Parts: sequence; structure tokens; C-alpha cells
Amino acid sequence: MKTHLFTGFPGFIATQLIKELIRTGKVEKIYTVVQSSQVELAKEKATSIMNEMNIAFRFEIVVGDITKPGLGMDQQMIKELHEETLTIWHLAAIYDLAVKAAIAWQVNVEGTRQVVEFVRNHPSIERFMYFSTAYVAGKREGKLLETELIRPNSFKNHYEETKFEAELLVEELKKESAVTIIRPGIVRGHSTTGETIKFDGPYFFMNMIDKLRWMPIIPYVGKTKACINVVPIDYIINATVYLSNHEAAVSHTVHLTDPAPHPIEEIYCAMVVELTGKKPKGRLPRFLAERGLSSIRLQRTLGVEAETLDYMMWDASFDTTVAERLLEGSGIVCADFIKSIPSMTAFYEKNKKKSEFHIKIG
Repeated sequence: MKTHLFTGFPGFIATQLIKELIRTGKVEKIYTVVQSSQVELAKEKATSIMNEMNIAFRFEIVVGDITKPGLGMDQQMIKELHEETLTIWHLAAIYDLAVKAAIAWQVNVEGTRQVVEFVRNHPSIERFMYFSTAYVAGKREGKLLETELIRPNSFKNHYEETKFEAELLVEELKKESAVTIIRPGIVRGHSTTGETIKFDGPYFFMNMIDKLRWMPIIPYVGKTKACINVVPIDYIINATVYLSNHEAAVSHTVHLTDPAPHPIEEIYCAMVVELTGKKPKGRLPRFLAERGLSSIRLQRTLGVEAETLDYMMWDASFDTTVAERLLEGSGIVCADFIKSIPSMTAFYEKNKKKSEFHIKIG
């Protein structure tokens, strides 16, 4: 496993995967398929990685478009890649709970379709690592298995729906290639340093709490017994690279989720205490929260997407039997979320006023 082709660079997860692969010594060449608008940023990130890790192998930024045949690359580059034995990592996707249907379908489904066709047409694929999401389950509740891919009656948003459709395409590819499907939970920053590159997912809670910290009382939002499955980036990276090097993971779909998630209200309380020094009191009824967040203006003011509420009330658990079996003996485990909140909060407080960390809402 020496030559790697990535989509999704210079995104956070792809960047961290590349760094970890370099640390393991499993790299001789890296190719990254990057949209023209991202080329300069990708070059800067590649240079930073090479300087930081003191490496001098080939790190090629390839201009392309995953939604087009041949991933939008020129024929000379496709010919060059066909001479390589490749491990392909497909991470490029629209990660936004509020994404519109058309763009989500174009990137998440059609983009994956083109990547799957590229894999099929390549003469020598060593491994195909595909990043899905645990939330392909949509609105299904109860215990959700790694061994199932069941179409739910409905989805909470277009992101979930299009990732489900994309995973169907990759599932078919298991019959032809060495495929491993990774289904992460909601990704947060590093469990020790708190480092991340954007404040979404659980950071929406922090945005809201921070904006309301002036209030004498900060209430709970709605009432729920549901748990929230949030996993640190270092667990995702370490586990994925480990699995990519083990034949036992071929043809498997793996939940990289927290096997012992905390109730949402417990997490919310810990965040309020860490950010404000006081415990939440009282409750804001869910219908009032939904009514308030129907306003884009209020979403922007609080730094919260309305779709976040759907996950606060969703009662499901992710079975991790396959993940635990494949990772047994590796020493790779998911850090406890509550214990990581202090470092997560410290990083948030240090960077909350920097616009580049916040996603555009609406």
C-alpha cells in the first residue's frame, strides 16, 4: 500500500489520514483530486504537510471534478494512474445537514458513482476505502447494525438520503473490489488537544450556549432520553488507517461510533457547565425551539442549524460488533466524550471569534 489517491483533500479528515499514513511509512506517492477552486489551498496544505513531516516523496495535486467521468482528470493523468497500483480513499462529499437536494445528489451520489466507475475501470486497485456515515439509517430507530443497509421510511435531511444512495453504489462494488466502508458517527475535534477546523456538529451546541451565556438561566432544549454519538477525529483516523492495512476488513462495513455514548442532556449539561460555570435549569419546549429556529436570522445569531434539533430527539444506537472485532488487539479505542469536553471547550474558546471556523448558515 504505497500509492494513494484521495478525494476530499484538503478537508480535515483527508488531511489527517494522509498524515497518519505518512507516520506509518505506508506511502511513496500521494495523488489528490481537487477542484480548480481549491487548488491553491490544497497546494498550501500539501506543502505544510511535507514540511511538518519532513518528507520528499511525490505529493501531486490533480485538478479534477469527481462528478465527471474519469473524475474530470486529463487523459495523461488517467494513463499515469493506470500504471500505479492504487489505494483509493473517497471522502469528497457535501457534509451539511441543511444542504439542498440537487447539490447533495450531484456531489454525494453522482460523485460517488463516478469514483466507483473509476475503480471498476482501473487495472490494479489494492484497496478502496469509502467514507459513508452512520446516519445512512435515516429515521430508523433502535439498534442499527453494521451488516445492514436498509432503506428507512424517511430521512432527516438530504445529506442522509444522498449518503444512503451513495453507499448502495459502493456496496455493489464489494462484489468486484477490495472495499471497506467506514461509517463514522458525528465527528468532533481531537480527544486530547481539541483541535478541529470547523465548528459544526456538537459545536452548534457550544455556539448556542456561548451566545446565551449572559442569561441568568440557560434551559435544556426539549426533553429527551436519546444519546448522541460523537467520536473524536483521532479515533476515526487511527482506526481507519489500521483497517486499511488489514485484509480482515475487506468487504466489511464498520461503525466507527462511540460504543458507550452519553445521553444528549448529559453532554449538554457538561458543555453548559464548562462554558458558563453554571448548570442548565428549566426547559424550552421543543416546539418553541423549532419555531424560533425556523428563522434563518436566529440560526445565524445563535450559530445553530435548525436541523440539529432532529438529532437531539432521535433515539437509536449503533452496534459496533464488527468494529470491535476488527480492532481487537490494536489498542485503538474511542475516548469518552465527557472527559474530552474540557479540551474541546478550551480549543473552542481560543478560536470562536475566527470566522474560518464557523460554517455559513442559510
